[in-house]
Amino acid sequence: MNPRRPYNPDRRKSGSPETRGLWILLGLPFFAAMLFFIFRPTAAKPQPTPFDVSSTPRPDSSVCCVEGPSATPGLEIVETPTPVPDSGVCCVEGTELVEETATTPPEPSPTPTALLTPLATQLYLTQSGDTLPALAARFGVNPADISAPSGLQGSTTLVENQLLVIPNTLNGFGPGYKIIPDSELVFSGGGAGFDPQEFAGQQGGYLSHYQGYMDDLTLSGGEVVLLTAQQHSINPRLLTALLEYKSGWVTQPEPAADALSYPLGYLHTYRKELPAQLSWAASQLAIGYYGWRAGTVTELHFPDDSVMRLDPTLNAGTVALQYFFAQSLNRPEWDTAISAEGFAATYQKFFGDPFARAVDPLLPADLTQPELRLPFLPGHTWYFSGGPHGAWEHGGAQAALDFAPPSIQTGCVKSEQWVTASAPGQIVRRGAGSLLLDLDGDGREATGWVILYLHVTEQYRLPVGSFVETGDLLGHPSCEGGIATGTHFHLARKYNGEWIPADGLIPFNLSGWSAHAGNGEYEGTLTRDDETVTACTCAAASTAIKE
Repeated sequence: MNPRRPYNPDRRKSGSPETRGLWILLGLPFFAAMLFFIFRPTAAKPQPTPFDVSSTPRPDSSVCCVEGPSATPGLEIVETPTPVPDSGVCCVEGTELVEETATTPPEPSPTPTALLTPLATQLYLTQSGDTLPALAARFGVNPADISAPSGLQGSTTLVENQLLVIPNTLNGFGPGYKIIPDSELVFSGGGAGFDPQEFAGQQGGYLSHYQGYMDDLTLSGGEVVLLTAQQHSINPRLLTALLEYKSGWVTQPEPAADALSYPLGYLHTYRKELPAQLSWAASQLAIGYYGWRAGTVTELHFPDDSVMRLDPTLNAGTVALQYFFAQSLNRPEWDTAISAEGFAATYQKFFGDPFARAVDPLLPADLTQPELRLPFLPGHTWYFSGGPHGAWEHGGAQAALDFAPPSIQTGCVKSEQWVTASAPGQIVRRGAGSLLLDLDGDGREATGWVILYLHVTEQYRLPVGSFVETGDLLGHPSCEGGIATGTHFHLARKYNGEWIPADGLIPFNLSGWSAHAGNGEYEGTLTRDDETVTACTCAAASTAIKE
């Protein structure tokens, strides 16, 4: 008790239990209101991610950068309706372009709960030959993640110059400079009429007086280039320019000693001299080109074991060259080779702007196969001996199928069975064990649909220029031409110089039998309705097929 004051039993101390209880009761509504305003739920406002493919903001700019072909590879400049003053940076959020400004700071989250923000996207203009599965592989997304504001268009491949919206999931990929169009890589109409030997004579280099041995023939340097180009369906201009860039064979009368043995720079004991070097180079170009088309080649591996992701906006012809140079050059030399000052400069010096000759579109979006019949006589049983595999050599386009005749012997034995024309057409070229049947009537193998027959005997084969009808006799199966360990023949298709995979968006269809790939080259099946035959060199009953 305080001696200075009289005791008042009705007076309560502020710190007493009774007083504290009263304050708590009076303060509950106030604290509840405060908690509501501090921790009230708010709609999450995802912040847009800057869409800046050059990684440099564009102040005072009224343009947005989107992926697509233009003077700057991979970029197209699109004007916006209203200029963005001072600090506008284009962003992509979902499918809308929005602005991010310095005057509107992001709203802080009142809770530690992670906000779900939409994945940053990028815009891409389709190129001839693009397919949804291949684009998904190149951009590292699922096919279902790719959309088009106007809807996806194209029955076989995607319609060219179609705007797509694709999630931006990749970081750190290689250069996007486009060296050549696709039609300058394959032996399309853009390469028709070019004579490598005549051109070599004009340049006066080693190629002009070289003599080589190929397909049991002694050929001039230009003839070796042309035959390699025809067999692999690689543009002869491209092979000529590669010879010059790698070794100087076209303009230099006496190249260096190593360049004489390895003119394409591939150091291998069994790949010396021009024919072997050109064949190797054509195979590497095909692996890069058709791997990009299929979505199976998305990165490069250099001799020093470094790895680089390919720019997903590149075209197949450019990827083929990037892949080729990566087989023999480490990154610093490779960077020079694929730049505008590298191989592209050599190509343009010889042949001018390659894009001026571009065949566009190389592959129409609605391309379909003409009707084809099984290439042997009706009622005769053959054996499906090879599923989808390389059109000319291993790797590259898996465009070919093999068929073997019935025989009681194995190996390369004579057969009396006939190989027949699968469609009406004109024979436009004959070679060692090969002939090409042009189906569009223009007499050129670089344009339209063409069928390659390989390992067909020389005897009875019709001369170049002959017209045939479906079912006409073309020759007997054999081991002639290329490499073969048993009597059979090899069948492949191409359109505008580009090999068409046997199992793809335009599957090889022969009398209703559709081809399907297996787990590796030469494996696979043919199916028609509820029937299936499986490829095998064993001539088992499960491989038997007939009209």
